[in-house]
Amino acid sequence: MQLSQKWVDKLVDMAESGMGYHRVDVHLKDGSVVRGVLVFNCESVKSSVKFSEADIVDIVLNSSKS
Repeated sequence: MQLSQKWVDKLVDMAESGMGYHRVDVHLKDGSVVRGVLVFNCESVKSSVKFSEADIVDIVLNSSKS
């Protein structure tokens, strides 16, 4: 999934987890949180859990060390 400019702008202001990617927790409208989602170049989402951008209410850096 490709993120819209709204989320790209938010990710650009966050520290990267590694070279060219962020490991984030995605908070969804239903109250669930998808943890450890990889976002490459602030826009390309890789997750084993299926969700759409319309489901996202927030994206925060994942604080897990694993």
